[in-house]
Amino acid sequence: MPHWHRPVQATLDRILYCFAAYALPILIALLSITAALAWKTHYPAAGNATTLAFRVTPDAGAELTPQLASARLSTLPETALFDTRLAETPFWLAFDVKRAPGAPAVAIELPSRHALQAACWDADSLQELGRGDRNQTQGALSAAKAGFALGLDETLQASRVLCRASFVGPARLTVAQWPTAQLSANVLAFHRHSGLLEGGMIVLALFMLVTALINRAGTYMLFAAWLLVNLRVGALSAGWDFQWLGHTVPAEWMQQSRLLTITVYYIATVCLFKALFRDDLPRVGYAWLMHAMQWISVLLLPLALLLPYAKFLPLFWSATLIGVPLLVFLLVRILLIARSPVAVWYSASIAITLGASLYEVLAAAFGWKGLLGTVNSVTAALSSSLLASLALAAQMRSEHQERLQAQAELRHNYEAMPIGLFTLDLHGRFLNANPALMAMLGHDVLAPQHNHWGQYFHAGAWSGLLDQVHASAAAELEIRGRERSDGTEQQRYLVKATLSRGKIEGWLQDVTEKSKADENLRFMALNDPLTRVYNRRGIEQVYEAAMAQLADGKPLALVYLDLDRFKLINDLYGHTTGDKVLRQVCERITSMLTGSQHIGRVGGDEFVIVMPDTAMQPAAWTCRGIIETVSTEPYRIGDKAFQVGVSIGLIDISTGTEMKDALANADRACREAKGGHSEGLVVYEKNARAFHEREAELKLVERLSGSSLLEGLFLEMQPIMSLTTPHESLNFEVLLRMRNADGSVIPAGRIIGAAENSGRTGAVDRWVMSTTLAWLDRHYDHLKRTRFVCMNLSGASLNDERFVQDAYAMLADNPRAASRLCVEITESVALHDLNNTRRFIDKVRSYGVKVALDDFGAGYTSFSYLKELPADVLKIDGSFVVNMNEHPTNVAIVEAIVNLAMNLGMKTIAEWAEDHATVQTLAEIGVDYVQGFAVARPQDPARILEAESSASFIKDDRLANFVRTLGKAEVAHGQHDMLEMLHAKKLH
Repeated sequence: MPHWHRPVQATLDRILYCFAAYALPILIALLSITAALAWKTHYPAAGNATTLAFRVTPDAGAELTPQLASARLSTLPETALFDTRLAETPFWLAFDVKRAPGAPAVAIELPSRHALQAACWDADSLQELGRGDRNQTQGALSAAKAGFALGLDETLQASRVLCRASFVGPARLTVAQWPTAQLSANVLAFHRHSGLLEGGMIVLALFMLVTALINRAGTYMLFAAWLLVNLRVGALSAGWDFQWLGHTVPAEWMQQSRLLTITVYYIATVCLFKALFRDDLPRVGYAWLMHAMQWISVLLLPLALLLPYAKFLPLFWSATLIGVPLLVFLLVRILLIARSPVAVWYSASIAITLGASLYEVLAAAFGWKGLLGTVNSVTAALSSSLLASLALAAQMRSEHQERLQAQAELRHNYEAMPIGLFTLDLHGRFLNANPALMAMLGHDVLAPQHNHWGQYFHAGAWSGLLDQVHASAAAELEIRGRERSDGTEQQRYLVKATLSRGKIEGWLQDVTEKSKADENLRFMALNDPLTRVYNRRGIEQVYEAAMAQLADGKPLALVYLDLDRFKLINDLYGHTTGDKVLRQVCERITSMLTGSQHIGRVGGDEFVIVMPDTAMQPAAWTCRGIIETVSTEPYRIGDKAFQVGVSIGLIDISTGTEMKDALANADRACREAKGGHSEGLVVYEKNARAFHEREAELKLVERLSGSSLLEGLFLEMQPIMSLTTPHESLNFEVLLRMRNADGSVIPAGRIIGAAENSGRTGAVDRWVMSTTLAWLDRHYDHLKRTRFVCMNLSGASLNDERFVQDAYAMLADNPRAASRLCVEITESVALHDLNNTRRFIDKVRSYGVKVALDDFGAGYTSFSYLKELPADVLKIDGSFVVNMNEHPTNVAIVEAIVNLAMNLGMKTIAEWAEDHATVQTLAEIGVDYVQGFAVARPQDPARILEAESSASFIKDDRLANFVRTLGKAEVAHGQHDMLEMLHAKKLH
């Protein structure tokens, strides 16, 4: 095409369009106006009728004959019109025909549309001229327009006519005289006009109906129905409602159809009003007015079916007189508030219809004249239909502008959207893409050779998207971009799409960074940020997954690993160096594990390894390899090298074992390995003793945590023998025991440990103290040789203010028993809070209670703080006493403690005396009291009451013989020799 041809063609297009769209309609309008004003009409002129005066009288009983009626009418005055006032009785009327001599034939018109039947006579001769009703006519009487016409030709020269007619409704009687030809022309014009009105309004209604169907708008459908009802109301007003689409309505349907027409018109008007102004009515208020008109509509419909014409019309007029002002009031408020062109045109259309209807009702009800011929439902129908067309045009223009604006905004949003928007066909080809998508995938994404989905995303992305959109209304999935040739990381995208009208509409967002962040968050949630191995939560999930395999019969091993000497690295070289060592340790350990075995960090230098589907033997080999790998080669950080050891506890997991129980058992095995007696590895097979001990401990903790805390508790008493007057004193220590349901006895150590774990230590010690004091008070007189009864208090109880206050109260309530009580406080507990311990000692001593420092010598701070504690007794720790003769150092330590106690005015008690030789050595170095199996095992309280002294329980004859010699002079001399010998050994 030449370069000059394109602008020429564009100019031609604009010229033709302007001619057809603008110039041609203007020419047609001008031609129509010229034809109406200047051209002759195609149809003959109808001329004007002559209104005849007439006399009228009602025939209430339908008993008058033509003769009687003529006689009565002759006495009445003439009138030009007469209203029947809804009377349905026959009316007689007489009038004179005005005929000029030699004039052509004339016709007399009785134009009332409410006339049902009529009959006419020559008033002079009483000859019947014709009769008829809405079904048929005969003689000179015929149907004309809305009423009847009497033709008087040359053969019928009546100059005075008598007629009888019956009416239904608000009939208005008039008599018009026409030249016969002019009446025919007028009837033709009547039918032509009615046809034009009916055809025009039906076309308009069909147009509205088609518009409603295309736009699926109920309001247009309602308006189309309203136009058709409006047409029928206009036909009723004009008097041609006896036909529809050129067909005559049966006479028996006429009266009921008229009532239904005006009722349905009322209902349709109310419904249309509410539909048109649905959005505006809530803003103008007065909702009750609209509700009132709706209820009136509901009541009118059954009344129109049940009541006769004469009774229903007054009710309808009343409803109209109420409804029309209410609608006008609401209409005015809508126009003041919503000032859109659509509302104005609709309002004008409804206002004209309502005004004309109201005027016609008032004219019919009150007999008004004047405008009735020009302002009626016919003119209202034409005017309202015209205005309705303008309203529809305005609304369509408004909607078109809104659509254009919405499309422009949508296009702008589509172009400016930062998320990639796309349209695909079902073969995966891009049909549309916004700039954001082009920026992500490339600007040639719509090019024919580059527009397939699979060219930009990983294999399977298209099939996955297609399956998703077919499976659900809104598909959402994450996909990867194609692998890049430069080896850089693949992009990740989030795509959401839906299947619509045979195409796939959706959006695409680059979520590479977000996916990395999400993965990092998920990793951090399950992994230790320092070592990158699992954290406690992560290893717990691994353990739960492994437990599922265990249920299928596969073995499961758990490893608890603790680093040795690692704390020293942190203390000496800082945590930065320690962190580097930890990372290297984890790398070495991980290198020893298989793909199914996982390690997790559960403490500063403590780790757990879960080994699914691993028997104990291979698991033990792996653990030994870990010990060698971790411990053999030093860890080099900069110019320094560090050596780290490791202790491992390996346990065999049984079905149903919870993670916390498995960790506790593995930790116990690890602590045992840390003792240094098993080359760093301790293995607990299934049914190992440690498992049973752990199970028993858990049951005991559960028992002490429940309401049955004190069930099964009882006391035993172990004698404490004096080494100066063994047969003259009966002292002992109360020991806590618990009896199981099977009769087995739980020792005090396990009870106290479980009580501490369950937080019930105070309750247990409270029971021990109250039971001991009650027993001592009850048997006070039988215990005359008892100087003191030892009772151990735990550290948790001493730090429990509630227990301390209860203890003071029990001592105050039992003064006699309190004077024989000796409270033992463990050295480590006493030194933990020295001030609190001193206050407690001072308070209980005020009640006469003695205080003993238990396990003395086990702590390295004992001697420096001993002067701060006003104790009465030192109980020498049993670790120095047991087998002391085999360790001269222990003898020297015990001797030093004895000398220290003597200098501080305290007594000494040696625990764990297991044999005769130990007792003899303790006596020789000056210990005051001895306690242990050599003297007696713990006894039932009843046996204590039966004994004369603590020495009464000795069963070893040699020890018994030795005890009988205690206190004599030669024994004292022997003590001196023994001390000399021990000193000599120590010096040697």
